[in-house]
Amino acid sequence: MKKLVFISVLSLCTLNLAHANGEATYKQVCLACHGAGVAGAPKVGDKAKWAPLIKEGQATLTAHGYVGVRGMPPKGGKPDLTLAQFADAVVYMANQSGGTWKSPDEKLMHAIHEEVEKRKKQLAKK
Repeated sequence: MKKLVFISVLSLCTLNLAHANGEATYKQVCLACHGAGVAGAPKVGDKAKWAPLIKEGQATLTAHGYVGVRGMPPKGGKPDLTLAQFADAVVYMANQSGGTWKSPDEKLMHAIHEEVEKRKKQLAKK
């Protein structure tokens, strides 16, 4: 019983930490554009603008944003931003805009990484 309670508390702490980290990254890196809609960036909270992006799927949206998409620079313009940090910021923004995403687990991070590599190859061909 104590083990189950510990695991439950640990899970809640991990979820809260991911949310906190995603929110912190959003405030430090993403807010400048996604707060004001700079260069067509979808504003956080604008469910109509975010709905088609959320529909693309977590792995695709995260990977394309990480590599750079439309007017957005790679990694949101912060070269030292890790894929995990970026992914948590995308979760935060999507969830503030109608999504119900969770912080990526190992399997999803692998899928995101694969999509990043695929996208880089596509962009290199252009």
